[in-house]
Amino acid sequence: MDGKHKESAPASRIRAVWKRTVPLGLATAAAVTVGAGLDVVHRHQRAGEEQHDAQPAAKQERTEPRYVVGVRGTGAALVVRDVRTGNDVGLPVAAPQGRRFQRVAAKGDGSYVVASYGARKVTFQHLLLDKQGRPKELTEIPEATVPGVSTSWSDLAVSADGDRIAYVTYKGTAGRVEVLSLKTGTRKTWTARSPARIGSLSWSGGTLCLVWSPLRTTAGRTTVPRHQVRALNTAGPSGDLKASRPVLMLPKGAGAAFMSRDGRTIVAGAQQDTQLTLQAYSVQTGKPTKVLWRQKVGGDLSRLDPDHTGRHVLASVSDGRIYAQGTGTLPAADLTDAAW
Repeated sequence: MDGKHKESAPASRIRAVWKRTVPLGLATAAAVTVGAGLDVVHRHQRAGEEQHDAQPAAKQERTEPRYVVGVRGTGAALVVRDVRTGNDVGLPVAAPQGRRFQRVAAKGDGSYVVASYGARKVTFQHLLLDKQGRPKELTEIPEATVPGVSTSWSDLAVSADGDRIAYVTYKGTAGRVEVLSLKTGTRKTWTARSPARIGSLSWSGGTLCLVWSPLRTTAGRTTVPRHQVRALNTAGPSGDLKASRPVLMLPKGAGAAFMSRDGRTIVAGAQQDTQLTLQAYSVQTGKPTKVLWRQKVGGDLSRLDPDHTGRHVLASVSDGRIYAQGTGTLPAADLTDAAW
């Protein structure tokens, strides 16, 4: 880490109306899978669950988002699927010319922010759906650009208020966290000095939560020994990523996690053999508080993708499936990212 940083892009440009519209193109349709059903709300959780379980299944209220947006494995297109029917909605959305979609994240207003990569820079697009969930418009976010290399390790998160975008780029195996504000036009950068994967980004107010996974090379083989949840105060100055504070050391077998919107809980996915467990931990004590879900899986957990409320999750597994509480197992061999 060299501690250098930049603050850029005037606020007036960022606040401009979406200007350049990217045509929505037809691409080969592919399966996109969805999941739902995790509620990590702290207050009255037990009472709420008892009341929910007492209702007949037909009368239980559906609270998960209606539509999911997924990135196809090649990054050439986005696809939308109806959560309730499992059907594709509208036509796939082609990536901008010369670019490939990398990551997608939901905004609180039902739209999405999509990151695309090309020519050693990341740009961001705003995807709007119509009332029927069909892709309506894909537009560039003015002046929202991050220089650097986007890889399969990169990650994207949008704050609950829709103002801040966080993205991770890499120089070799050293990561860099960029935070863009759409209101003020500033860009802040925190750089890591040592090799590590930086992922599982999530927001709680102005705090950005991330999972820090240091890389160690032994006898020519690179391994990730442990995963640590850290919290970064994005109101602070740019500089060294060491400014983030440790929150929780994840147990053996856990590598993906996110912070609840109120900042009081970490939800982590841990595996033992074929058993996947979603476990809640107290941020204050670091101790486990509640098992949210257990599921038999056929591979390793690669991602947990909560919706914009943090209450519903897509759990992607290396066996080419997404497992979701209450909705069973769905194929996702070509899916690299999903958001709802």
